[in-house]
Parts: sequence; structure tokens; C-alpha cells
Amino acid sequence: MSMYNANDLYTGKKSYDIIGKRKLWFSIAALAVIVSITLVFTVRLNLGIEFTGGSQFTVSNTQNTDQQPASNVMSEHGVTDAARVAQVGETTLRVQTVNNDEFSNVETEEIRNQLADAYDVDGADVTSTFIGPSWGQDILGKAMNGFVVFLVLVGVGLSLYFRSWRNAAGAIIALFHDLIVTLGVYCAFGFEVTPSTVIGLLTILGYSLYDTVVVFDKVRENTADVTEQSSFTFAESTNLAVNQTLIRSINTSMTSLLPVGSILFIGVLLLGAGTLRDLALVMFIGLLLSTISSIYIASPIAVTLAQTNQTIKDHTQKVLTAREERGDGEGGDDDSEILSGAGPNHGVIRRSGVRKSNSAQPKRKKRSKK
Repeated sequence: MSMYNANDLYTGKKSYDIIGKRKLWFSIAALAVIVSITLVFTVRLNLGIEFTGGSQFTVSNTQNTDQQPASNVMSEHGVTDAARVAQVGETTLRVQTVNNDEFSNVETEEIRNQLADAYDVDGADVTSTFIGPSWGQDILGKAMNGFVVFLVLVGVGLSLYFRSWRNAAGAIIALFHDLIVTLGVYCAFGFEVTPSTVIGLLTILGYSLYDTVVVFDKVRENTADVTEQSSFTFAESTNLAVNQTLIRSINTSMTSLLPVGSILFIGVLLLGAGTLRDLALVMFIGLLLSTISSIYIASPIAVTLAQTNQTIKDHTQKVLTAREERGDGEGGDDDSEILSGAGPNHGVIRRSGVRKSNSAQPKRKKRSKK
């Protein structure tokens, strides 16, 4: 988007009707949440070995990265579910069993030798370990506790900062949207959920909150004295705020997505740095969703809740009535800023108190030369 268009968004000369079409955004968001919840309970999450428990074998310094030999070895030892074989780096394979499969010491040693023979490496290059499910469950429990505390602090903090519980509600609902839809994407594509995934989920919640607060701060500025005039409604003023912060939100998202995307697509897919995959993947998905939710969910929800307030409802009706009486959809003083309407009656409205153009400023007297 060009700088000219960005300036038009800020001044209100050009405006996207985001708040006015909030029912459409709510429908899309609700559908995404319903589909995601359905996937979580039907397809279910692909939980990593840390949550399910099982044995893990690591084959290092191999020139053969074909996964089939490892699967064949594990099948010979009664692994009913397909073993998870993944390439980690250029010369390393990781073989995992799930459902708390634990082998005896003799059987573990036999599997190690067979994997060494299958991949033509020394026996010392094959290591094994057993992971119990209690460790991952403990991590998940602590993460859930942290999430609950985080939501409580966010609700209290935003309510005090913005002096409105409606803004806090909009931000928290947007956080839940990001979390649930991210889990739905993981279910749909079968991505593995690991402790790094949980850490990434908590990280993107903070980013989502930051982006939402930036928008809400501009909303508070634009709606501070909204009921003291009859030219534009609360929803229209909020729509201006969302448009004014739109470029900033996009730029902030791009500067965050580019490095994360580089780690995910270049580091993992091209260079084989598999250890970075889990964290980079969840952050990439979450950052994208949080940007969308801060624009299309948080502020529209805050407006919807605000319009349950009788004062806001009366003021909206007052503006619409005055607009009908004028018959031209305009109002305000000559010293004004053009805004794009976002209410039921779309049209051009005006807001006073903006800086005049340079041509309209008082001319300074030239100083005489000494």
C-alpha cells in the first residue's frame, strides 16, 4: 500500500468499512472456531512423545535418510502404531514410538544394533531414551495455569487502562479465537504438538494482545468525546481508529512474520534444522491469526458491546436522526476532517479539530536583514 493511500486512511479521506461489516467477520470467525473445535474432538491433536510417552532412538552420522528401514525395524519389535520417523538435520534420524511403549534393556540394545546395521553406522551413533507421559502433562498443566492467570491479569489491566470492560472482553475473545483456530490448523494438517508448541502458543498471545492494545488506544482517543457531537457515531469513530492503525498493524506483522518465516521455510525445509520447526510453525500461524483478530474481531466486538450501553444507543440514534434531517449526510464545521461513515447510513461525515493544510496556515513575516 502506497504512502499516499496510507495517509488517506489516517486522515479518513479513504476508509475501509471494517466495523460496519462486523456481522460478516463474526460469521467467518465463528465458523472457523466451530470447525476447529470439531477437528480437535474428531481428528484430535497429534501429540508428541512428551505427552504420550514412549521410546526414542536417534541415528546420527547416516548418509541414508530413508525412513522405511527404521519403520521396518520397529515393526519387527511389535510396535503396532506406525513409528514416527523424522529427519533432524542432514545426517540424523529420530525414531519415536507412542502410547507409552517401553522396551526391556535387552530389546532396546537389539533395536539399536538393528538400526545401526540398517543405516550403516557405528553402534555408538545410535542412542535411545524412554520418555514418560507425566513430564509432558506436567508442562501442559503449568501452561494452562499460566494461561488462566494471564487472562485474569489482561482483563483487569485492560479494564483499568481503558476504563472499559468491553475493550477487555474484545481482547480476550480475540485471544481465544487465535488459540482455538491455531489448534484447529494443527489438527487439520496433522502437525505435531510438542512442549515447544505450547511455548509458542503462549508467546503469540502476548503479540496478539500488543496489536489489539495499539488499536484500542487509538479507539479511546477518537471516542473520548464522541457523545458531545452529532456528526458521527461511536461505530464510525471506531472504524476510523481501526483504519488509522491498519498500516501499522500490517507493517508490524510483516516485520515479525519475515524472520519467523525465514526460520520455518529456509532453516527447516531447506537446511534441515528440525529442532526449530515446532516453535517457528506455531509462531508463524499464530502471528498471522493475531493480526487478523486484532483488526476484524477485537474492535468490532468492543463496538457491539458498547452499543448495548443506553448512552451510546441514544447518541447513535441522535446522529442518524440529525443526518436524515440534514438530508445530505454531512455535518460539522468548515475546519474539519473528512471521515468515511461506518454506520447503517454510510456517507461522508466530518470531525472538527484537525490541523489545516500548509496553505491555510498563517504566513510568517519575513525578518528584515541587518
